[in-house]
Amino acid sequence: MKNLSISFLFFYLIAFIANAQEKPKFKPYSIATTFKKLKKKYPFVTPIKTVTSNKICGKENIVYKQIDKTKLKLDVYYPSDFEGKNFPAVLLIHGGGWLTGSRENQQIMAQNLALHGYVAITVSYRLGLEATYPAAVNDIKDAIIWAKQKAKKYHINKDKIAILGASAGAQLATLVGVTANNRLYTTDKKIANNVQAIVNLDGVVSFIHPEAAAESKKGKASMAAIWLNGAKEENYKNWKEASPLEYVDKNTPPVLFINSSYNRFHAGRSDMIKILDSYNIYNKTFTLKNSPHSFWLVNPWFKETLNYVIDFLDYALK
Repeated sequence: MKNLSISFLFFYLIAFIANAQEKPKFKPYSIATTFKKLKKKYPFVTPIKTVTSNKICGKENIVYKQIDKTKLKLDVYYPSDFEGKNFPAVLLIHGGGWLTGSRENQQIMAQNLALHGYVAITVSYRLGLEATYPAAVNDIKDAIIWAKQKAKKYHINKDKIAILGASAGAQLATLVGVTANNRLYTTDKKIANNVQAIVNLDGVVSFIHPEAAAESKKGKASMAAIWLNGAKEENYKNWKEASPLEYVDKNTPPVLFINSSYNRFHAGRSDMIKILDSYNIYNKTFTLKNSPHSFWLVNPWFKETLNYVIDFLDYALK
């Protein structure tokens, strides 16, 4: 009986350890799942559709970086009338709480941007369950460098590059945009990773701002805490370091904010705008009335978002 009890305890401990080490699971975040979710509360929404047009070309599943066994890929969409022309480029960074999502979520936005005269590049990066901060930041910066290296092949004006992100991707895009060539991040120092414009779709610009308190109160369970390798009280350094607001200065490029009606996704935005205004840096802000988070993945808000983005990019890059 004693041996049986010891055996039971042993297997219980093994099961407990295995369970403790198992990575948390999160629901898929895609265009389809977002539409299904939002349709329940907003019955008037309609799906966004893939662009089929002979006015654009596409090259997909291009490996731009390999680290260990992970191959990071991107897709490129560009105008088909490219002979003798170069176009401004836009890198698109998907959301998903730093732990989920895929570049396919930004495919339709990219195709539409290509229709309007841009080389649009949707970028995959290492998610937080594979590699915590700052891996994703380094990956995206390497994607910018890749775009500059391949400028001739894909008809890119490498002096006119913007970065667009949505949700967690907006935080990442903004951080990348305000930390050009910063020594915190390990990239090829021979090629600048700067951009000339930033588009933020409902992403926080500070993890430590009072407006971001709701996320930090979730402690270790929050997606941000997993990505930042610890709750705020455990790893304050990363929470501050990953906050774009900490780096905004006279060298920050023009910024477009498009926000939902949910204030918690605007953490730090007002303070960032004040700094931009103090340096006379062009910026625009639009809040979509009564809109949900992930508004950019369904109509009618996708069309409205696209129009704001094109108007801003035309001004900032063309």
